[in-house]
Amino acid sequence: MAALLLGAVLLVAQPQLVPSRPAAPGAERGQQELVRNAGTVQGDMGDRAAPNGSVQQLPRTIIIGVRKGGTRALLEMLSLHPDVAAAENEVHFFDWEEHYSHGLGWYLSQMPYSSPHQLTVEKTPAYFTSPKVPERVHSMNPAIRLLLILRDPSERVLSDYTQVFYNHLQKRKPYPTIEEFLVRDGRLNVDYKALNRSLYHVHMQNWLRFFPLRHIHIVDGDRLIRDPFPEIQKVERFLQLSPQINASNFYFNKTKGFYCLRDGGRDRCLHESKGRAHPQVDPKLLSKLYEYFHEPNKKFFELVGRTFDWH
Repeated sequence: MAALLLGAVLLVAQPQLVPSRPAAPGAERGQQELVRNAGTVQGDMGDRAAPNGSVQQLPRTIIIGVRKGGTRALLEMLSLHPDVAAAENEVHFFDWEEHYSHGLGWYLSQMPYSSPHQLTVEKTPAYFTSPKVPERVHSMNPAIRLLLILRDPSERVLSDYTQVFYNHLQKRKPYPTIEEFLVRDGRLNVDYKALNRSLYHVHMQNWLRFFPLRHIHIVDGDRLIRDPFPEIQKVERFLQLSPQINASNFYFNKTKGFYCLRDGGRDRCLHESKGRAHPQVDPKLLSKLYEYFHEPNKKFFELVGRTFDWH
């Protein structure tokens, strides 16, 4: 089925770490402390300078998700831009309590060294569906620009299952069939977490409580797979980056069945774990899946003022 692709990115400089409003009553512990210490983090920037003049900078753009939507592809593609410095690993700062308790100084230490003019970006797909994350990101920088890459919700569910299935397979552990997750008592199992992650309108409403829609750019993950260059052009414009990535940076790999990257004469593709074939699913069950997402998709389209070519 759908194959995956490549990606990477983000904006430059150090964000202003000033809360836009007082923390609401009942805000999670540690948030006010993080904001109070923001000035200290900025003051420590000089201590994080490398001999060549590069520094570690907090991101002013984050790829917030969605899981199995193409975040790695997007990050790898955007890393082609000379003004982008991408964090290598998923940081999980805003969604993991252990990491968040370490404060912004720890978060900064996870960022790559970059030139002062470069845009630092990190991606953690779990951010989009984590209820606490929008407020935490807003407290760090209310002016931050966010990238959200989405795929057809039904396809995303199948990719979600496929990833976990292969993780178990590599460890030689048994794993139930997708039908066992999707069906309960003869009906679609609406408690299956993979289904909930594809209810985009629910999670988007949470983000729009803290950020205006103009601060969130939605990348069409399905189009990114089929024709990456036009989608990357839109991201460059949203991030106010000079147009440096061009069509020659992408080539279709017939063996893998998806686009790979060409950077300075060097060809590279996503890891072999990307683009795996989805399990065969009974057509009737697929129809139930499409029907289930019909109304949620309509709500999402109305919320963002845009439609997507989904089932």
